[in-house]
Amino acid sequence: MGAPIVSPLVPTGSTNGRMVKVVATGTPGTALHTAVAGTTDWDEIEVHAVNSDTTDRKLTVEWGGVTAPDDLIEVTIPAESGLILVVPMSRLNNGLAVRAFAATANVILCLVRVNRVTA
Repeated sequence: MGAPIVSPLVPTGSTNGRMVKVVATGTPGTALHTAVAGTTDWDEIEVHAVNSDTTDRKLTVEWGGVTAPDDLIEVTIPAESGLILVVPMSRLNNGLAVRAFAATANVILCLVRVNRVTA
């Protein structure tokens, strides 16, 4: 059995690796990434957010589901902030989705990094 292979991916919610604009203001959120199908391989996912608005805004990340409080990560993103770490590199698989919604549409952008870990 060899060492796992780690391959960087463009998140499924991104175009060419660009940031994903959070359009949704409620569940289900804007799609950031859908994890690899099955339970053998894993996607390592990291999410940073930036707020382009002049007011602090709440961001909710739906991590693999939409059940409160089990699947929700809530963070207030400061106004006109640089990139703020919202989710440190964490693993998902089995086709689970990572989505996000914000208190106001079109002002929060998420930079999503994904590494696929293949057994």
